Amino acid sequence: NAVQCGLALTAADGPRLKAEGRRALYLSIENSYPLGLDAGNVAKFHALGMRMLGLTHMLNNDIADSSTDPRGAEWGGLSPLGREVAAECTRLGVVLDASHASDAALRDLLEISRAPVVLSHSGCRAVCDHPRNIGDEFLRALAARGGVLQLNALPVAVVPVPEDGRTAAISAILLRLRDAVLTPELQAVIHDEWNRHEAQYPNPPATLDDYVRHIEHAVAVAGIDHVGIGCDFDGGGGVAGLNEVSDYPNLTAALLRRGWTETDLAKLWGGNTLRVMRACEQAAG
Repeated sequence: NAVQCGLALTAADGPRLKAEGRRALYLSIENSYPLGLDAGNVAKFHALGMRMLGLTHMLNNDIADSSTDPRGAEWGGLSPLGREVAAECTRLGVVLDASHASDAALRDLLEISRAPVVLSHSGCRAVCDHPRNIGDEFLRALAARGGVLQLNALPVAVVPVPEDGRTAAISAILLRLRDAVLTPELQAVIHDEWNRHEAQYPNPPATLDDYVRHIEHAVAVAGIDHVGIGCDFDGGGGVAGLNEVSDYPNLTAALLRRGWTETDLAKLWGGNTLRVMRACEQAAG
């Protein structure tokens, strides 16, 4: 309710709401599919309060290639429409989120965007070789353009897992979804299949220390000004010791034990991402 939280539309709104004792709620969209084939729809969602837009999700769409589509690349990066969408986001001050996007799509975005880019929930490929994570060359390029990598706590992207049929099982489900009309009946079937897959291939035993390794690697490569937190708790994220928001103090304590300062922690816990948002607001127009 409005006593406990408030809609935040600018970078300045977050600190203001905090000073009022309320939670700041920033609205984002993961997967640009709802835009349809019209980049002008970005403005409609912006008018409704959206301030960050994720290009894609588990599969390619009309905007960009995904890092996990079993059929591989469709556009070789951003599509022509994706470039229009990126330009419209920049015009409106909407933060562009490249999590889930392919390497080529991220490269395109870094080349054409006039504003910094965020990866809202990704990891470091040098620590865990997973397609959802990014390599050091992209970390450096992201930092050079003022962007931020927010570290994901999805176990399969935090620690390596054996290839025990997991990837093939996921790919089979994704291929069924790719061109399907998602009726309630099909949605129920897919949901049951996914639950069976989760039971057969449980998440690897990732820990808070494993997660911290991603943070410290990202800081070593990109610098403290370009790293944040994006645990993806609502999408399967969570490791031992960091399974929900009430566990956040565990992460802060772990970093303090490693010598982190309060200034560094303030940057990690939102300061860097708010800086990107301010930069996007300034680049608008």
